[in-house]
Amino acid sequence: MMTRLILLDRDGVVNHDSLDYIKTPDEWIAIPGSIQAISDLKRSGRLVAVCTNQSGIARGKLSHAQLQAIHQKMSAALANCGVALDGLIFCPHHPDEGCSCRKPRPEMLLAMMAQLGVAADQTVYVGDSIRDAEAAAAAGCRFVLVRTGNGTAAEPRLRRQGLAEVYDDLADFASSLTESGD
Repeated sequence: MMTRLILLDRDGVVNHDSLDYIKTPDEWIAIPGSIQAISDLKRSGRLVAVCTNQSGIARGKLSHAQLQAIHQKMSAALANCGVALDGLIFCPHHPDEGCSCRKPRPEMLLAMMAQLGVAADQTVYVGDSIRDAEAAAAAGCRFVLVRTGNGTAAEPRLRRQGLAEVYDDLADFASSLTESGD
């Protein structure tokens, strides 16, 4: 069955991550090849959406308006390739708030699958962390790890847990997926 929906973590997958959070559009820097990878996935007939924790809002590091400006920059980069995301959802809560949407809980992934009308068995979540893998497992969809962001650090533990699908970056994953016809 062809993968119809690609869900992406943002920081560390689409753009470079920062220990001090991505707070402004200037700090949002796409990982080389990631924007083209999203374009390639879209052109192959797949839906692509972003599901991202953004606790910097609850921590007072950035406002909703600043996050919107960051996402506008990402959307503009995609528009330059002639594509757009099919969805974007984020959790603004602090980890201590116990919300139901923060990964590793699956709510954002489940909401995006429901919104786009795609079943879990036709969905892949691409992330760079253990909590991303846990969210995908809880949502019942396939998980793919990329080595960008925190991926290299998370890889040994996830491999011990049985993860087989690991790619250097989003471009490597997109190339593999579109070549295989999955």
